[in-house]
Amino acid sequence: MEALLMDSPNQKKNDSLYGLVWRWHFYAGIVFAPFLILLSITGSMYLFKPQMEQILYKEWMGIAAKGDKIPPSNQINLVKNQFPDAIVTKYRPGESATRSSEVTIVSNNEIYTIFINPYSGEIIGKLNNKDRIMDKIEEIHGELMAGKLGDRIVELAACWTLVLIITGLYLWFPKKSLKMAGTLFPRMNKGKKIFRRDLHAVPAYWLTLGMVFLILTGLPWSGFWGANFQIATTNSGAGYPPSIWTGSAPASLTKTKDVAEVPWAAENLQVPASTIQGFVPLTMDDVVSIANREGIHPTYTVFIPKTKDGVYTLSVFPPKAQDEATMHIDQYTGAVLADYRYNNYGIIGKIIAWGITLHKGTQFGFINQLISLIVCLGIIFVACSGFYLWLKRKPKKTMGAPKSPSVWKKKQFLLLVAVLGFLFPLVGLSIFAVFLADRLLIQQLPRLRKFFYE
Repeated sequence: MEALLMDSPNQKKNDSLYGLVWRWHFYAGIVFAPFLILLSITGSMYLFKPQMEQILYKEWMGIAAKGDKIPPSNQINLVKNQFPDAIVTKYRPGESATRSSEVTIVSNNEIYTIFINPYSGEIIGKLNNKDRIMDKIEEIHGELMAGKLGDRIVELAACWTLVLIITGLYLWFPKKSLKMAGTLFPRMNKGKKIFRRDLHAVPAYWLTLGMVFLILTGLPWSGFWGANFQIATTNSGAGYPPSIWTGSAPASLTKTKDVAEVPWAAENLQVPASTIQGFVPLTMDDVVSIANREGIHPTYTVFIPKTKDGVYTLSVFPPKAQDEATMHIDQYTGAVLADYRYNNYGIIGKIIAWGITLHKGTQFGFINQLISLIVCLGIIFVACSGFYLWLKRKPKKTMGAPKSPSVWKKKQFLLLVAVLGFLFPLVGLSIFAVFLADRLLIQQLPRLRKFFYE
């Protein structure tokens, strides 16, 4: 929405491409600005998940270190005794001496996290995972709490934001001479209209790199573009290499993301099968000992096998990308069947890993959070200021969109549309849908034609 009060159409009457770009920028802003505001608000909140959860669940997460910890298997048995009908699915040892342990159970089709004092064995908290506040914020941010449909809408909004940025930069760039005023800082002495325009366009320019970065690092999580990009990455050889297998090749075609929550680069990693020797599974004590021996980052979670040939899966979501790890352990012999860490990632996997931790604000701690927060707040300001500028210039009975020639008469714009449609298929599909709606509906009904074109 950067161009709602750019140089007037009269000043640009000989530049039909300018009018065309302005019109598409205008409508994209009107449609997707509300989503950008919502995503920026929820993203700003989720940046501070570590601090927020320490405050929200302080009594459950924080403990006093007194004596020696009881064995992990004993902690799990205490939970089983307390909840005899529940199924234990995960175990997370505390990453520090003052952090509680967590046991995840499924009871009556509900998922609960049980917090345990590992020194006393006391169960100090029980939390239904669907009530976890930061998880709800993440669900809104990622899929608008609307499942697959919401995921597609968020992805579409993200992709169209790239269109807004590209068209906005074209409209922002001075056509005659490059001047600092109005380009790099707002003009204070040109009247209210120019000042309001500059308050929208200039901050948008300064935020460009931050906005592009957040969009591109968020897209790998999306259900359509992200899933296809992940498959292409794996199939091209930029995913996991065969060298991570310490035993024989996997005996199953199950992907790791189907049995555990793991880092992005490991989601398509095939799960090996346990040998089923002796039918006596390892205890959680054994698994934790293996994790300590292998130097896994202490923020790991152990996913317990659900079948006789399943494996223990250790997953690490650390603050820093270079500490990521995914490990499969034979549940009977304790053999490490696969050990997949950051150093094993291909170049794309490493870039995505860094992008995700930077996107979440954990890679460089508070400084990372602060910079990302500034970008998010800036996006909210730019979107709201653009909407305000439109309201100030909008006629009462029409949209007030800039006049422009047909998109099909401008080869440059068609090329841009084709490139964006190829890189981001949902953008291409939405443009085609807009074209059909315009030709078959808006152009055929006088009231709609007047509202959108006059």
